[in-house]
Amino acid sequence: MTIDEIRDNFELLEEWDDRYRYVIELGRTLEPMSEAEHSAANKVQGCASQVWLSLRTSRGPDSAPVLTYVGDSDAHIVRGLIAILLTLYSGRKPQDILDTDAIAVFDELGFREHLTPQRSNGLRAMVERIRRDAREALAAAA
Repeated sequence: MTIDEIRDNFELLEEWDDRYRYVIELGRTLEPMSEAEHSAANKVQGCASQVWLSLRTSRGPDSAPVLTYVGDSDAHIVRGLIAILLTLYSGRKPQDILDTDAIAVFDELGFREHLTPQRSNGLRAMVERIRRDAREALAAAA
């Protein structure tokens, strides 16, 4: 699934109850995380729910690092937010991650008005965690 497909599907769903159901369905598509990946090191601080992001770094054909993530949460809607976030960021080069404003995408989809302040803070914490990983990968590659 691409972010454009998610945008198109959001446009088809006029009611936020339907959009929330769609977000929950997206969360069900996440790749399962191993028990070992549900570690303190992978836990995202600043989220009201339990959230884990596990980074798997590889090299692209040009030898540049590629950051791939798996994620999980104990909350259904948060799992869906993770799915959207990973659609934006997972499998990308660090500079591409830093050039992508996920919060603007979530705002475009209408989440600013429909997430609790706690969930908004958690979303920002997830974005910052991924962006920090991208900055560290760029620094290590330099």
